[in-house]
Amino acid sequence: MLGSSCLLWLLAVAFSLVPRVQALAPQALEEEEEQEIPQSTLPAVLCDYDSCRHLQVPCHELQRAGPRACLCPGLSSAAQPPAPPRLGEVRVVAEDGRAEVRWCAPSSPVLQYWLLLWEGGGAPEMGPPLNSTVRRAELEGLKPGGAYVVCVVAANAAGESSVPALDGEGPGDAGGPAFGPCGRVSVPPRPRSLVHAAVGVGAALALLSCGALVWHFCLRQRCGCPRRPRPAARPPAGL
Repeated sequence: MLGSSCLLWLLAVAFSLVPRVQALAPQALEEEEEQEIPQSTLPAVLCDYDSCRHLQVPCHELQRAGPRACLCPGLSSAAQPPAPPRLGEVRVVAEDGRAEVRWCAPSSPVLQYWLLLWEGGGAPEMGPPLNSTVRRAELEGLKPGGAYVVCVVAANAAGESSVPALDGEGPGDAGGPAFGPCGRVSVPPRPRSLVHAAVGVGAALALLSCGALVWHFCLRQRCGCPRRPRPAARPPAGL
């Protein structure tokens, strides 16, 4: 009897603890979920990425380096050539015969850039390749008073970006898109050149004036000029 009563008591205690265990298990799961929810539902932030910033770190590297995930701008497929970049400010330094060109990256994977430069209707000059972080480059050897067309080209493993159709003076025309990859650059003449030109024009005018005067007097001496007849002397009054 004593053994059976102890067995019944143990069974009663065991059955009484089962509901508690079942009640505590969901509560523990809810606490774990509450701790995980704030980490998985953090608001997304944009990566510190500017397509026009010089030496800009690629966006996928920013995602890896940051303490939390960030969003990058959408890109086209790497299996397609990149879209044309957008040419930005072109600052000309006429005294040094150079220009600083800035541009913005397209929404495409890019491995490298380079510049194309047209002078008049000649063949374009291709600049050295630049890595994908570069957004600024310099053109050197520009002639004072010259007119040029500059284009920026992006390239990846699938190909290179397109350049507007060529005309007699380079890609595009004066009425082309304002936000394309190409632009016209006019180099003003140097201040010294203006002074020299003014002095040359003044000297030429002086020579022409002197030549005209010499020719005029020589012509008069050679052909002679009609002299006015002297008026006849009047007789004195009273004669």
